[in-house]
Amino acid sequence: MSNIKVVNPRGLVQPTGYNHGASVPLDGQLLFISGQIGWNPDGKLVSGFVGQFGQALSNLLSVVAEAGGGSESVAKLTIFVTDQAEYTKARKEIGEAYRRCMGHHYPAMSLVEVKGLLESGARVEIEGVALIP
Repeated sequence: MSNIKVVNPRGLVQPTGYNHGASVPLDGQLLFISGQIGWNPDGKLVSGFVGQFGQALSNLLSVVAEAGGGSESVAKLTIFVTDQAEYTKARKEIGEAYRRCMGHHYPAMSLVEVKGLLESGARVEIEGVALIP
């Protein structure tokens, strides 16, 4: 069972695929996860926008697992993309990749379009915050 309580005020449009806020108690440890890109274990970028999204999210969850948590421990995700139109076009496939990794756990999330990412060829980077019991 997750220690994270979702916060969706009635006065705001009800979210789909995310929550407006996530409240966490002070017990446990907060884990701040650095931006993860779509590198496979060999340090090679996987192909395709959706492939990179899924691999980046999987990499983030590997950090969470190493700290003792699971997908339900994630309280906040920030997704950086180099092309918002490409993200929008692939929303269905991205949703499928998301659910394969996260199930139906939807923490607070933000999507930010950026001019570029540090690693040449990277199109998606995901960072997060998790509460580890």
